[in-house]
Amino acid sequence: MKRIGGYRRARESYGLDDIALVPAASTIDPEDVDLSWELGPYQLRLPFVAAAMDSVVDVRVAIAVSELGGLAVLNLEGLQTRYEDPEEAYQLIAQAPPEEALAVLQRLYQEPIKEELVGARIESIVEAGALCAVSMTPAAAGHLAPLAQEAGAHVIVVQSTVASAQHRSSRGRVTSIQALCESISVPVVVGNCASFEAARSLLAAGAAALLVGVGPGAACTSRRVLGVGVPQATAIADVAAARDEYFHTTGRYVPVVADGGISTGGDVAKAIACGADAVMLGSALARAEEAPGRGFHWGMAAPHAALPRGTRIWVGTTGTLRQILLGPASVDDGSQNLAEALRTAMGMCGARTLREMHQAEIIVAPSILTEGKTLQFAQKVGQGRS
Repeated sequence: MKRIGGYRRARESYGLDDIALVPAASTIDPEDVDLSWELGPYQLRLPFVAAAMDSVVDVRVAIAVSELGGLAVLNLEGLQTRYEDPEEAYQLIAQAPPEEALAVLQRLYQEPIKEELVGARIESIVEAGALCAVSMTPAAAGHLAPLAQEAGAHVIVVQSTVASAQHRSSRGRVTSIQALCESISVPVVVGNCASFEAARSLLAAGAAALLVGVGPGAACTSRRVLGVGVPQATAIADVAAARDEYFHTTGRYVPVVADGGISTGGDVAKAIACGADAVMLGSALARAEEAPGRGFHWGMAAPHAALPRGTRIWVGTTGTLRQILLGPASVDDGSQNLAEALRTAMGMCGARTLREMHQAEIIVAPSILTEGKTLQFAQKVGQGRS
């Protein structure tokens, strides 16, 4: 703890860029590494979850990611359920000048959600034989979760900027995660949280998995707008500690999914080492050829009518979903073949499974990304000038 003035104290916290993993004395062949994890009754081959963002996941992407061994989450309050054919909306977002992008997003998201589209999108994913996960905010969960379950969704994700086991309001609106978990027969994933106590209460409420991360996403502006957030390495470690305590007490293991700020193989490896069982990918997959955002990426809180907490950013298109997740990589920045990067890192750390990777040695190393890299930076600057 450090004193920040008067009687106020603050503890230090760390982002993924502040830490590094120490190679183990005994290493393992990456081919012997197992990347599988479990979410409720489902076993997934890859610890990658495509974020419930309109620039990342549509029906086609949800099916493709499932076929590759991961899980994609479709946003039930996004463009896919507001427009029968959302292509025109995507085109308007992509064509909007920077100074008009926010207004365009706000206007497009004023279109009401249509119940028939909720069912239709879910049925399209399920009928293709894919694992179907869908996302909604706590305020809409009471209405949308039963519709999603009836349509055949396999996983329900209840997601907001900050999630708590019970939201209190003088306006009489109360969202109980426990009541929702008890009323829904499929796994309910809850997020986002960033502290030990919040995680412990959500675990007790019956969450099937926890999403960790408040504000680290590339398109999220919550930290700047609200001043709220915890650097991701510390947030994951705190939530994982609550998960481990809960497991030792109850015998129920609940996976932790790191959500936000993860774009390279190194980010993935460090998130798993901090205690995550999987990672949620937004901007990393918005770059895929199959992504619906046309090279753009925006936060789901961006269209908020009164207080936008996201922005539209250009991420470009760098490769296919398969390249990004499974390779082979055609770029050298670590943003492709995330699975092989994770396997190699786990092998170096002597971990055969994701849960063994939780025991990897972590050091605070803020120079890890810059030490000895002067020539790399100089060459990139030179390339930019040429």
